[in-house]
Amino acid sequence: MTDHSASEARTFLPPYLLERVASSGSAHQRECARQTLLADDRFRARAGSVALPQGSARRGEPARYVHSAEQRQVLPGRLVRSEGQGESGEPAVDEAYRGLGATYRLFWEVYERHSIDDDGMALLATVHYGRDYENAFWDGRQMVFGDGDGELFNRFTIAPDIIAHELTHGVIQHEAALAYAGQSGALNESLCDVFGSLVRQRELGQSVDEADWLIGKGLFTERVAGRALRSMARPGTAYDDPLLGRDPQPDHMEAFVVTEADHGGVHINSGIPNHAFHLVAMALGGHAWERAGRIWYDTLVDRRLSHDSDFVTFASLTHDNAERRYGAASREATAVREGWRRVGVLP
Repeated sequence: MTDHSASEARTFLPPYLLERVASSGSAHQRECARQTLLADDRFRARAGSVALPQGSARRGEPARYVHSAEQRQVLPGRLVRSEGQGESGEPAVDEAYRGLGATYRLFWEVYERHSIDDDGMALLATVHYGRDYENAFWDGRQMVFGDGDGELFNRFTIAPDIIAHELTHGVIQHEAALAYAGQSGALNESLCDVFGSLVRQRELGQSVDEADWLIGKGLFTERVAGRALRSMARPGTAYDDPLLGRDPQPDHMEAFVVTEADHGGVHINSGIPNHAFHLVAMALGGHAWERAGRIWYDTLVDRRLSHDSDFVTFASLTHDNAERRYGAASREATAVREGWRRVGVLP
C-alpha cells in the first residue's frame, strides 16, 4: 500500500465546463465560475494540509466528521456532525454524512476494506465551502463540497455517487496512485465513476438493468439541458446544453480525444473504460458490485497496477484477475475480455 497523501486536489467538475461558463454565462454565472477556477488552482498548489482527526480502530466501523466552512474558503471549518450523532436537519451536512457512510459500507461490506487507507482513516468532509463554489474535490486528506450557484449547479452533496467518486480518489491514492494525466489519469477518473456508481446502485438496491448508470444525477438545475454529468451506459449523451456544450466523452478508442487540456483529457477519455465496465456488468447481470465490481477492485489493489498504467495494461489485468478469481473459461473472464474488445482497447 502506498501513501501519497500530498497528492494534488482532484476536482469533480472538469475545468472545461467551468471555462465555458466563465466565458459565456450570465454576469453572475461568469463570476461564480471564475472564482471556482481560482479556488481550484489554489488547492492544486496546497492540497492535503489539514490534520486528520482520529480514525476508527474497529474494523467495520467508520469515523465520520462533517464540518461547515460557512461560505468561507477555510478548511476544515466548524465541526457540525460526527460519527454516531443524529441528523442535523441541514441537507448538505446530512447528505455528506450519509454519502461517507454509504461509501464506507460498500468498501467494507463487499471488499473488506476498512476505510480509504484500509486502516480506519477518518472520513473528513467540509460542506458550504466558499460562496457559490461550483465544485467538489478530494484534497489528499479530505472531501470538500461547494453549494453551487443555484442557477446551473445544485449543491455538490446532492448525489451520493459524487461523494463516493471523490473518496475513491483517496483509495487510488493509497494503492496504485495512478498518475493524473493521459490514460492513467482517465483510468483514475473512471475508477472513481465505477465505485461512485456502485455505491449509488447498492444504496438503492438496484440490479444492472434497474440502474441508470448516470454520474452526478441531480447536480444540474432545471435550467440545464442534461440528465447528469456523465453516462457510463452511453458516454457522450449525458448533456447537450447551449451554454455548457455537449458531453464530450467517447465510448470507443476510435474516438479517443488527444488534448493537452484537462490533464490530457482525464475527464473526457474516462468514458471509454467507463463503457467497458458497463458492458461487463450488463453481460454478467445481477448486482454490479458483486462480480464486475469485485474484478475491478481486485485490479485496483493489484500490485502489478503501476502509477503510469494505460488502458491496455488495466484491461489485461482485469482479464487476468477475472480468470484468477472465476476461472479461465468462466463467464466472468469472457465478459471482461469482450467488454474491452467492444470499446477497442483489447484486440
